[in-house]
Amino acid sequence: MTATEIETQPRTEGAGYDDLPALISLMSGDEKHSAAAHSTLDVVWVLYDRILDVTPETAGDPKRDRFYLSKGHGPMAYYATLAAKGFIPDEWLPGWLELDSPLGSHPDRNLVPGVEISSGSLGHGLPLGVGTALGLRGQGIDSRVVVLVGDAELDEGSNHEALELAAALGLDNLTVVVVDNRSSSYAVGGRIADRFRTEGWHTVTVDGRDHGRLETALSYRPAGRPNAVVATVIEPVEPK
Repeated sequence: MTATEIETQPRTEGAGYDDLPALISLMSGDEKHSAAAHSTLDVVWVLYDRILDVTPETAGDPKRDRFYLSKGHGPMAYYATLAAKGFIPDEWLPGWLELDSPLGSHPDRNLVPGVEISSGSLGHGLPLGVGTALGLRGQGIDSRVVVLVGDAELDEGSNHEALELAAALGLDNLTVVVVDNRSSSYAVGGRIADRFRTEGWHTVTVDGRDHGRLETALSYRPAGRPNAVVATVIEPVEPK
């Protein structure tokens, strides 16, 4: 499918949160990343439904808010949300992972409308978010940059450097939301929040399925420092 064909595809919109499971079910072939997808579902939905100032019509506006899915593997919940919000047609979903489909196992910013970064190689999203937030500030644009990272992804050294720099620069237009599903090799309760707080970030921990608390935490913009939201999501164990 060419870029021109992608741009002229009809958009569908008007779906709600309750429609997301059905939209996700249209995508099969990457079941090993189902847990990664479902753990981000509520955070991504709340961002697009209640927080981010971006629509399909404003996706190219320099003053738009930007969302970076650094945890790019298992993007089914992301694609479902983009379809529900009208960025992409839901007719794309059943054909994902096919050779001519714009929807790959990692999001591609050149193929998928609304996607800001091509991600999946872990450790890149937060550094890119820091650079974007700094660039927007330099242009006098007060838009927000929100980066979603996974708990295990924080093991990447590039993330440590980025979170240290963001606080040192006082990037208060930057929010990082960490989906903590205890998948890190070094998982210790509370350690993620302590790590951001030590570097000078405003930090809060919330239930990653509670839309009201997510909205409150993600809406907050502390003056003079970046915001970190740790969204805990403990998935139920599948019976054997």
